[in-house]
Amino acid sequence: MTSPPRAGRPRASSRETLAEAACELFLEQGYENTSVAEITQRAGVSRSSFFNYFSSKSDVLWSGLDARIGAAVDSLGALAPDAGGAVVREVLEGIVRDFAPDPLALALRNAAAMGLEDELVRDRGVRHARLSAAIADAARRSGIGEIAADILGAAYAAAVLSALRVWAERGAGSGAPEALLRDAFTGVHDLPWAK
Repeated sequence: MTSPPRAGRPRASSRETLAEAACELFLEQGYENTSVAEITQRAGVSRSSFFNYFSSKSDVLWSGLDARIGAAVDSLGALAPDAGGAVVREVLEGIVRDFAPDPLALALRNAAAMGLEDELVRDRGVRHARLSAAIADAARRSGIGEIAADILGAAYAAAVLSALRVWAERGAGSGAPEALLRDAFTGVHDLPWAK
């Protein structure tokens, strides 16, 4: 005879439990002062379980966004040469669409309390470079020149990451990151350079 399912909150996965434990510890004692061993102890899982889900302490924060960026990079790579900017912007909007509060959003909102400012800047640069390169490659395949493609890649990648940062800093209840991203795309074209 099997017992009936437990009522109440569903049991979280080890991945979620690890992420929650990590964020709690980052808030309590800072990112640099938190070890993987402390995270696994707080989560009640083994060290090997941690590395089944995450490659590093930093990956706890970025893995959700990395999966979304990976999907976007694949989609950008599959675009036909005649795909226009609207199609590229739609692919990029998919990165932030239905973005739920996660460890990265919490870290962006509480960077100072977690001691994460430098870590976030460094790791954001890695994501920006990856996304920027994929966008620039799609632009070059569509016939846009090298320099213009690089500029478009950098600007659109910055728009995606900035929209997520602003959304997280404002708090998840303040609206959808998609709206911020659409505004950022418009802003790319409207930026003044010189008077």
